[in-house]
Amino acid sequence: MMKQLAIILMAITILSACQNKSENLTKNSRAMEKLAKQEIESLLMTYKGTLNTSNAEKATSLYTKDGIFMPSGAPSAIGTEQIKGAYNFVFSQIQLNIEFYIEEITIENSLAYAVTSSKGSTLIHATGETVTKENRELFVFEKENGTWKIARYMFNKTK
Repeated sequence: MMKQLAIILMAITILSACQNKSENLTKNSRAMEKLAKQEIESLLMTYKGTLNTSNAEKATSLYTKDGIFMPSGAPSAIGTEQIKGAYNFVFSQIQLNIEFYIEEITIENSLAYAVTSSKGSTLIHATGETVTKENRELFVFEKENGTWKIARYMFNKTK
């Protein structure tokens, strides 16, 4: 009888330890996901700042080395040099004043995506005209050297 009681107590102790470990793993996983979401939100706000200040160098630095920028109505820019050239061209044509709205961030291991929308105005340098601008965006992020970066970015106009 004592032997059976000892086995039952040992089994309960082992099960309890396994459950605690599982709960700790779940808590750690949630904490890591929360931290990743905060890092991506910060990256998106930094990116918005590069758009509003026409900073092609900084915008380019937010992409992975093999990143792809897919602007609406223009060819895709692939890799650092093409991305920088695309932003230099865009910023030579317009000045943005936009706000980003994050609708969704989903993280799966070292990849993540975000769905956003943006609203604001665009000053067209050639004419001096300011027009309203509304877009929806899809970002794909990848960890590069331990840091979240933009791997793919696509947007299109909603108005």
